[in-house]
Amino acid sequence: MTDTAYIPASGLTGKLKRLKARFLECNPLHFAPDQLVVSITFDDFPKSAFDVGKSGLEKRGWRGTWYASAGFAGTDTHHGPMFDADHLRQLEDSGHEIACHTLNHTDLGRASDEVACAQIEANYEALVDLGLKSGLPAFAYPYGEASPASKRVLATRFETLRGVRPGINRKGDDRNLLKAVGVDGGEAGLARAHAFVDEGMTRPGWLIFYTHDIQPSPTEWGCTPDEFAGLLDHIQASGAKVLPVTQAYRWLTAS
Repeated sequence: MTDTAYIPASGLTGKLKRLKARFLECNPLHFAPDQLVVSITFDDFPKSAFDVGKSGLEKRGWRGTWYASAGFAGTDTHHGPMFDADHLRQLEDSGHEIACHTLNHTDLGRASDEVACAQIEANYEALVDLGLKSGLPAFAYPYGEASPASKRVLATRFETLRGVRPGINRKGDDRNLLKAVGVDGGEAGLARAHAFVDEGMTRPGWLIFYTHDIQPSPTEWGCTPDEFAGLLDHIQASGAKVLPVTQAYRWLTAS
């Protein structure tokens, strides 16, 4: 897809919007878990993530969250072939969570309220047309880009709003811009992901991982199957509680 919506904000204006989004329209978390909680998520999402991610999670008895941009369904992107209706059906039938990521991967850091709402509703309708049965309670900002206005508008529609700023979510962090750690970046990026698991073992919180393609020669936003499996093994060895995003949020806020 070559839509200009797939180009993130940049330069001084983009930096200022990202900074404002971090400190305005916040909704602080209040939980303080005594064990690490982990959610594994997939953005956009490529067919390779389905092929490797679904089986990798399920053989450990886990389920994940799949942030779907319906405009990519049945297409090829730089991540490779993307998901289709059958992938959605198989994921939902197996207990995974399908979540919202806008129709065309639109940068909400620079979109109007009207565009943001239209993209979200169009994405939901398109996913329903593909067979979606759930109500999309979770959202992730494409590129992790938010504005105070988009946070305010989306907070009334979704239970959680996820960004891409790395870290573990703890008491006082923002429900409207949850931290998340990329499973990408090669050896250095994977080492950082493993280090966050170790940190969460000593200082518990909610650790959300995200990735894109999972293939032998991944893009810079993806990882290899071996890297993905190695991280899952590390999470399993940590004794963390692994849940999809909405289940994790509800469990944490009910505790």
